[in-house]
Amino acid sequence: MNKEIIVYGTKWCGDTIRALRILKNHQIDFIWVDITRNSEGAKLVEKISHGCRSVPTIIFPDQSILVEPSNDQLEQKIKALNLDFQDSKAPDYPID
Repeated sequence: MNKEIIVYGTKWCGDTIRALRILKNHQIDFIWVDITRNSEGAKLVEKISHGCRSVPTIIFPDQSILVEPSNDQLEQKIKALNLDFQDSKAPDYPID
């Protein structure tokens, strides 16, 4: 099982910024893919979202996917996968 979370989003999307902030607050590592700069990432998001660029699209280590999750959905997933408070290597970009 891949141990990394991959977050596909855009720097300007409020939902993406909110999801990244939750991950950062929980000190969870993730890989950031800006779909405005990564065409392969954009294609994957469109495939997952049936032609839409719905972000954030988050792929978890168990290969489950959340698209535009609410705070509660993301928090529940973090708890379900026991991901809370790992050693953080999460990038500060694109959020403060």
